[in-house]
Order: sequence, then structure tokens, then C-alpha cells
Amino acid sequence: MDFFSVLSMIGGLAMFLYGMDTMGDGLAKTAGGKLEHILEKLTSTPIKGVLLGAAVTAVIQSSSATTVMVVGFVNSGIMKLSQAVGIIMGANIGTTITSWVISLSGIESSNFFLQLLKPTSFCPVLALIGIVFLLFTKDDKKHDIGRILLGFAVLMFGMDTMSNAVKPLADVPEFTSILTMFSNPFLGMLAGTVLTAVIQSSSASVGILQALCATGSVTFGTAIPIIMGQNIGTCITALISAIGAKKNAKRAACVHLYFNIIGTVLFMIVFYTLNAFVHFAFLDTAANAAGIAVVHSVFNVAATLCLLPFHRGLEKLAVLTVRDSAEDEEDELEGLPSELALLDERFLEKPAFAVGHCLKVARKMAELTEESLMLSTQLLEEYDKKKARKVATLESQIDTFEDMLGTYLIKLSAKPLSVADNQTISTILHCSGNFERISDHAMNICETAQDMNKKELEFSEKAREELQVYINALRDIVAMTMRAFAQEDYELAKHVEPLEDVIDGINDKAKKHHIKRLQKGKCTIALSVAFEDLLTNFERVSDHCSNVAVCMIQMRDDVYDTHEYLDTLKENNTPEFRAMYEEYKQRYSL
Repeated sequence: MDFFSVLSMIGGLAMFLYGMDTMGDGLAKTAGGKLEHILEKLTSTPIKGVLLGAAVTAVIQSSSATTVMVVGFVNSGIMKLSQAVGIIMGANIGTTITSWVISLSGIESSNFFLQLLKPTSFCPVLALIGIVFLLFTKDDKKHDIGRILLGFAVLMFGMDTMSNAVKPLADVPEFTSILTMFSNPFLGMLAGTVLTAVIQSSSASVGILQALCATGSVTFGTAIPIIMGQNIGTCITALISAIGAKKNAKRAACVHLYFNIIGTVLFMIVFYTLNAFVHFAFLDTAANAAGIAVVHSVFNVAATLCLLPFHRGLEKLAVLTVRDSAEDEEDELEGLPSELALLDERFLEKPAFAVGHCLKVARKMAELTEESLMLSTQLLEEYDKKKARKVATLESQIDTFEDMLGTYLIKLSAKPLSVADNQTISTILHCSGNFERISDHAMNICETAQDMNKKELEFSEKAREELQVYINALRDIVAMTMRAFAQEDYELAKHVEPLEDVIDGINDKAKKHHIKRLQKGKCTIALSVAFEDLLTNFERVSDHCSNVAVCMIQMRDDVYDTHEYLDTLKENNTPEFRAMYEEYKQRYSL
């Protein structure tokens, strides 16, 4: 094997790993987080968990990614440890699909139709379709499909290049002697573990082993221990992911490790004990890609069937390993809504899924914002110290929401995202800032109510009537805005701007009426300051509601000039806008 063959082998390996990564990313983006949401919800029984774990892993082509997702689910409290066990077992089965696809390269036949099944026959067509989708279409979904097809083509060309490059190794005695050394079960298992731990993908390391089969020097006696080790090595990704996580997340990573270690030890004890008596003849025969796929699948299915009845035992073993401390660790999110736990950095590896979690957090933020505004306006009707404290607590929580969500979204925006996901991130960033400002104004309203209560100030009957009309309109626009955001209801969002126009009119009239009362001596300076503060905060709350609704509509319509949009909306004065405006004007008239 000369220098140029080594270069070819390295190049083939690079293409193989890059193709696998590109194909996996494309598959994950095409799935758009749907598969992960299924994992999140449909894991009520261990058997269901195994099936789902296998299916999701077969699609996203990575047991490591599935396991890391599960660690994230457990860490954020979405999933219980008992639910995670079945998925982890299923992930090991799902990852074997890659080795079966790669094994197609070993097809040897003069039959035309069988030749078509060889990746080297159909990959050029897939690559052509993929590049056409990427270069000549604008549809985001087609771009993702193009990446999947190109990734698969590059993977298979890399595999073919690698296989051709290592064939001359068959004539190198040193290479054969090294492989003979790996026939020792312990050394072979150690080699497989280290290789997989380094590249963090059992599918990729099995693919490399399948490529080495092209030399004809890899026997089943050498391959089997290496495959066993590869299953242990793939646990490294989940273990790294669990660093700094909560106890149950660390336990989920331990379940993955124990499942593979116990499964491997059991398999090797049973297999080599039987071999001592039966002497399996196939161990000395040369392995091929299909044979490697069979061994890989048989081991993972057998390990799952053996250990699934003892899933509670695996769970207890993990609990014994990661014990509860005498004093439970303090949760840094204690006192805050559980939704914030969804902003787990592990989910950043599956951006489409992370975007869905950000939406959940933003919807909770909208809910808290509405609650703070409703409570603060209730204080003007009847002051209550408990409600005032609740408004202050909500304002602090909403500030935390904005900080954590904004930081997470910035990290997420650096990941490969679809156009739709990018728009969603922009919408959340814009709207969350407006939610935080609404909560600030709710706090200002609360402080005005506190000050009036302390000084025993009370508005005149006419002023109270006007404020009540204003408060009713304000509550309506806030509830409408938050519902439109939470339900992604663009038709409802269209109602916000007409009501905001009506509120502007209420604000102007209320100010004029207030000035008249002041001139007639029916209002004191202290009450005047309080009244003006309330009107200012009310009007600004309605402005922020308008910002949220307009942002939603603009992002959907791919238009980004807010002033131009609003100017056009009001200049055109469409019958629809006018009808909504008149309806709200009648409902909230001073």
C-alpha cells in the first residue's frame, strides 16, 4: 500500500464521515422536530419506547443524537427516567439501519436489476437530483431533501473510495498480524470502544469496519469483538452531554452505558462459552459488509430482548450510581415556571426541535404577561397587597424569561435552520421584548395603585368611569394579542390594530376631560400626576400589543417595514379595518 493509497483512504474516510453528517442534518431538518415531539409524548410503556426509539434513530441516523435528546428530556423534566430506558434500548436497534444500507455496496451480480441496487449505480442519480434541488429551487424543504440525497451520495462514494484504497492491505503481513491481535475478544472490544468514542458515532465506526472487509483479511472472529466495543464507545456522547445536568439526566446516560456494557458482557460470555464447546467455523471466514450488518443487528436486538424485562433493574442501578445527596441540589430555576427548563443546550443539536421549545417558553411568557397586566389593573379597582406582591414577582419572572430566552435564541440562530424556523426565531425575539415592556408597565400601574392607597387618594366618579372603560379596552387588547400569539392566529392578530386606534382615541379624550376637571378644581395635583401616569402606561401597553400583532403578520407575509405597513393599512382604510374599528369604538366609548 503506497502513499497515494493512504491519501485515498483518508479522503474516502473524510467523505464518508462528512456524508453521514450532512445526511443526518438534512433528515433532522426535514423531520422539523416532529419525531422528537413524538418521542416526548408517546413513551407510556417500555415496548412503545423501544419502537419509537428505533424508528426515530433510523430516521435521524444517530443513536448518539437520540440518546442526547433523551438526556435533555429527562434533565428538563419532560420525560421520566423510566420512560427514557425503552427509548435508549430502541436507539441501539435503530442505528443498525446504516450498516444495512452500506452493505448494499457488496452486491455482486451480473443481473441488471440487482446491479441497480448497488449504491455506486444509483448514487450518481441521487447526487444529480440533490444538486438540482439545491441550486435551482428556492423551496426550503427541497433544499433539505437535496442535502439528504447529496449526503447519502457522498457517504457511499466515500465508502467506495475507502474500500478500494484499503484492498492492497490484504498483501501487507503487518496489517494481517494487527487484525489477528484483535481476534482476542478483550483487545478487539477495546479497539472498537476507543474508535467509536473518538468519532462519537457507532454507525460511522461500523461503516469503517465494513470498508476494511474489502481487504478480505477481516474475519468474523476479529469483527465480532470490535462490534461489541463499538456499542460501548457510542455511550461517550451521552455521558459528555450529562456533565453538569441534573441527577436524573446523569442517570439516563448511565442507563445507556449499563445497557451496552451488560449486553456486551452477556453476549460475549454466552457466545465464547458456546464457541469453546461447539467451535463456530464461521469465525475464521472472511467477513463482508452484509455479515457485519447481521452481527450488528442481531447483537442489538438480542440485547434489547434480554434486558427489556429488567428495565426497572437498569433504572435502579443508575439510581444507585448517581445517588440522592443528603441535601437535594438547589435548582437554579426554583420558584420559576418549569417551562424555562426547556431551554436546554442539548436541544440545540436538533435546531427544529429547539425552536419548538422556544415557542412553548414564549407562550408561557405571554401568559404571565397577561396575568401581570390583569392583576395590576385590578389593583385600581380594589387594592390588595397579595396581588401587588404577585405583580412584582411576575415582573421579575418575565425579566428572567426574556434574558434566558434571548440568550438561547442567539445561540440557536447560529445553527443551520430552515427559513420558517429563522422567521419564528425573529418573531419570538421581537415579541418577547414587547412582553417584557408590557410587564414593566404593569409594574408601573401597580406602583401607582400602591402610592394612591398609601396616600388615600381617590379619583372622582367621572374619572373612575373613564378609567374603567379604558381598562376594559386594555384588558381586551392584551388578551387578544396574547391569544393570537399563543395560537398563531393571524386573523385575530388583525383585530389588534383597529382596537389600538380606538385606544389612542380614548387616551386623547381622557386627557382632555382630565384637563377640564383640573381647570374646574375637581382634581388635585397629586391625583393629576397619578391619572397622567396611568394613561401613559395604558397607551404604551396598547402600543406594545400593536407591535406584537404587526410583527406576526409581517413575518408571515415576509414584509419588514412596520411604519410603511401601518401607514398603508390606515391610508387604505379597508372596509374590514373600518368595520372592526367602528365595532370597538362603539364598545369602548367615553
